[in-house]
Amino acid sequence: MLSSIRDFFERNITARPTAVTEKHSIELATAALLAEVVRSDADVQPAERDVVLRAVREKFGLSETEAQTLIQLAEEEVRTAADYYQFTSLVNRHFSQPQKLRVVELMWQVAYADAELSAHENHVLRRIAELLHVPHADYIVAKMRARNAAGAG
Repeated sequence: MLSSIRDFFERNITARPTAVTEKHSIELATAALLAEVVRSDADVQPAERDVVLRAVREKFGLSETEAQTLIQLAEEEVRTAADYYQFTSLVNRHFSQPQKLRVVELMWQVAYADAELSAHENHVLRRIAELLHVPHADYIVAKMRARNAAGAG
């Protein structure tokens, strides 16, 4: 199933973008950024994966199966990516500032899902927020909202 999704993206992303391929691309890019936060934690907990699944389902209105498939593809994309640009450039092109801030807040929710924030998770989040052109003050507000929601302190 994963290869059929990859084939779809390879066939359609290289062709002239359509509304459907753009939608799938932005979904993949957003899921990849969330997956990168999970990947940045040396001790991945099921709670982190659960937050990613819930976030992807809610943000894009996907079924659980569709969301799991998207996350698997995103995890593979992140493993082979040289940098974050291929993901952040899509988000920057298609999301408004409030939508980008919401993505940053979702990333913080993933980071706080296991009630521990590693230095590497913090670094990855700061770097991605910078690439998304999220002002530092907004970045901190998103961090505090996610931390408070998680009950971390």
